[in-house]
Amino acid sequence: MTTKQKIGVGIIGASPSNPYSWAVNSHIPSIQALSDDYELRAVSTSRQTTAKEAEKKFGVPGFDNHFDLINHPGVDLVVVTVKVPYHHEIISAALDAGKMVFSEWPLANGLEEAEELAKRSEASGIRTIVGLQARYSPVIRYARDLISEGYIGDVLGTTLVGSGMGWTVVTDRLNSYMYDKGNGVTLLTVPIMHTLDGLQYLLGDFSTVSAEMVSNQTETLVADTNTIIPFTSPNHVSIMGTLTNGMAVSVFYRGGQSRGENMRWEINGTKGDLVITASSGHTQLAALKLQGGRNQDSRVEDLTIPESYFSNHLPGGMSGNTARIYEQFAKDLREGTYSTPDFAHALRQHKLLSVIETASLTGMRQYLS
Repeated sequence: MTTKQKIGVGIIGASPSNPYSWAVNSHIPSIQALSDDYELRAVSTSRQTTAKEAEKKFGVPGFDNHFDLINHPGVDLVVVTVKVPYHHEIISAALDAGKMVFSEWPLANGLEEAEELAKRSEASGIRTIVGLQARYSPVIRYARDLISEGYIGDVLGTTLVGSGMGWTVVTDRLNSYMYDKGNGVTLLTVPIMHTLDGLQYLLGDFSTVSAEMVSNQTETLVADTNTIIPFTSPNHVSIMGTLTNGMAVSVFYRGGQSRGENMRWEINGTKGDLVITASSGHTQLAALKLQGGRNQDSRVEDLTIPESYFSNHLPGGMSGNTARIYEQFAKDLREGTYSTPDFAHALRQHKLLSVIETASLTGMRQYLS
């Protein structure tokens, strides 16, 4: 790709009638902010009415099925933002058509599907992206650099407590699918795995894992329909282990939210400490705050993130990390590099997810190669 060639993007799941649409609120602003590299060429939804609404709103062809979008000659990159059970079918079709794919995380509904999609993309040589964007947070990147510079000395351990915000006694119709673990969107697969990806980027890969997944609620109220649905997804998850460098790790997540802190992540070293906090345990989306203290400091104090970790031309807020993924991918294509998390990376995280589930099911420590 030369600097004059724009990447034509088609987004599946861009319904303007959904005020919480991740495609509308994050992907489209990211593409618009990176107009030197990207151009929105098509959108699709599941219904003709919303497809027409999207077409009118975004000024590009709107389709009511993903096949027409995938086959659109102007689409180079297919972005998949629909529910996880549909990922395998849509991504497979896009790869078969020779299109690059940006899939939101989780890549697939289970390890078997993830293995197949990663194998397909590797065999085809097609470029892929997975939306594990916590590692693109300026706070996490700055903390990583501080650690590499010896700010806290040798890192000994890390403790993280977070709230999933969902997976509690009351929900709404839009989010009710998350309470069925068969749909692949659980406390473990989404906020925890997003956070663990950022943790590994910051501190290193897991070597051993022990875990306990607890489901102590059997049903939840869908408030806007006044109905009760089964609650089969775990609502508490505890993970302990070590990283390949010997560092101790302890992670605990609860469903719902706390009246105290909803995310506190401490990283402790021989000379100091770093603390990352947020109003939500969704590390990939939350506005993170960084504090630090070392040597003779008696407490941690706020640390200012240097301006160099931000890109002023990119959107702020929840969509900022997604925009940085797009920015890195365009750079990779220009320079022939492979820095953006792809399907091979997603498979490694799906394997970790499976190991955590096995550790909980068996009650035995698991070893990662």
